[in-house]
Amino acid sequence: MTGPNGAEDRVTEVPALLVTGARPYGEEPTDLLLAGGVIAATGPDAHRHPAADGARRLDATGLVALPGLVDLHTHLREPGREDAETVESGSRAAALGGYTAVFAMPNTDPVADTAGVVEQVYRLGRDAGLVDVQPIGAVTVGRRGERLAELGAMATSAARVRVFSDDGDCVADPLLMRRALEYVKAFDGVVAQHAEEPRLTVGAQLHEGEVSGRLGMTGWPAVAEEAIIARDCLLAAHVGSRLHVCHLSTAGSVGLVAAAKASGTRVTAEVTPHHLLLTDVRAEGYDPVFKVNPPLRTDADVDAVRAGLADGTIDVVATDHAPHAVQDKECEWDQARPGMLGLQTALSVVVATMVRTGLLDWRGVARVMSEAPARIGGLADHGRPLAEGEPATLVLVDPDAVWTVRGTELASRSTNTPFEGMELPGRVVHTVLRGWPTVVDGRIAAAAGVGV
Repeated sequence: MTGPNGAEDRVTEVPALLVTGARPYGEEPTDLLLAGGVIAATGPDAHRHPAADGARRLDATGLVALPGLVDLHTHLREPGREDAETVESGSRAAALGGYTAVFAMPNTDPVADTAGVVEQVYRLGRDAGLVDVQPIGAVTVGRRGERLAELGAMATSAARVRVFSDDGDCVADPLLMRRALEYVKAFDGVVAQHAEEPRLTVGAQLHEGEVSGRLGMTGWPAVAEEAIIARDCLLAAHVGSRLHVCHLSTAGSVGLVAAAKASGTRVTAEVTPHHLLLTDVRAEGYDPVFKVNPPLRTDADVDAVRAGLADGTIDVVATDHAPHAVQDKECEWDQARPGMLGLQTALSVVVATMVRTGLLDWRGVARVMSEAPARIGGLADHGRPLAEGEPATLVLVDPDAVWTVRGTELASRSTNTPFEGMELPGRVVHTVLRGWPTVVDGRIAAAAGVGV
């Protein structure tokens, strides 16, 4: 069955859909007519539009409408670790979480450091047909930090890669980082850095602080993140290129990014949902589900990243969705792989930490979870306004719903959610990609393109 990614020439076959009573950005209720892959009409007279004849109706009374969410940092594990996740299973999780596009990190096996591998991931995403899967290319060959990968070949491939990262590893060599920043300028690319000075984190298991000392764990100091951010902001300013800071986690890092932006440096930054909500005290039970890189930090860091997200210093909420097979998580802490699931819980965590606290309104949510990541990643058809003539790519959310997180009930092949058993606010009800309902009433549509 061909999905919305698989054949743009079939977009005219999408049945028209009249969404009634939705609240765009949480504001006044209105109707949205989706036809021909775009928002054909809005307002109380949308049903009078010629394309509304025979349209199926979707009652969205009380639901908040947002542009489809975009995740700038997703691990889909394919090729190489299909026991933990596949592009198809990750796409399901993404759609159920309200996402219409995800950027797939390159730490696969083989590494996505050539045109051939990024095109493979791109085509797997098109075949799944639930979200747009945009590969991220590795900065260095094999992510080994020794020489640049085929950045130009990946940029001109069918996948048209624009974001490059060795995520999971830092591009620690400053000369190599400078060369990467210089190279991507030719096609307005961006280097997304995993900010970790490796010589300061040898054997590190948890944030360096009171909790790690009490638990007897080797500490991961905040300065290991901050030193790389400071260096790379200087390099980006010197070169005049675009730098993106992955999973920023400390108060000091927020200050560094704010200062760099104030000086005109072309730097953007992301924060994960788990760094918005959880702290290092979660490690007190030695449960490896809370092991992540960078590690969970302190209450002061959580307050700082929330404030940075609210004031625009931090541009994006990115999930860092990192599924792991059972044997890689259900073991001793020091042997466990770092990482957490995030695609299906991200929006709810943002509602809990930012919306219900008054730090962001729904337009702010659209900015940090759709508009900014689409702009940074170069996805012109995502993160667009909910207005006539724009792509019919959106998510409808019940802001009053509360649901309990169960890892075994998530769509991922893995179950390593740090929010197990938590009650979280906000539930994705419907997700629509270019007029195709991919999620209907909280469930994956029977096949891409099935109406409601």
